[in-house]
Amino acid sequence: MTQPEKITIIEGPPPTFEVVSDSWLLGLIEGPYAGMIAMCRVRTLNGPTLVERCYRAWRDGTPMNLEYRTEDGLTQEASIVAVRWVEVADGHLLLLWVRLDDSRAEVEFGLDLDDSLDEAGDAGLDPLL
Repeated sequence: MTQPEKITIIEGPPPTFEVVSDSWLLGLIEGPYAGMIAMCRVRTLNGPTLVERCYRAWRDGTPMNLEYRTEDGLTQEASIVAVRWVEVADGHLLLLWVRLDDSRAEVEFGLDLDDSLDEAGDAGLDPLL
């Protein structure tokens, strides 16, 4: 198998991934492994060049990954599935859609049960055995 090409975030904080569920992304997440598509924004000075690198890699059948450091300093990679750049006041903004596997994905559910809790604080639910 071909080694993936990489776009590496050299400086700055880790990217913030926003899970997206646009209908055009459904075909990108098909495969043998569960995962989700997230979008992140990365500032760059050479957006068109990076987009061209992605297009060339995909044309040649080579995967393209985003390499970044997490808050705790570990190096992680995410597979880039779509890319676009836009011009902003201080350079370019690279919009990257990446595939995150379930092992790295953190999903937060917000349930407000305060109003429905009984005096014991368990909302009358049977405990799991």
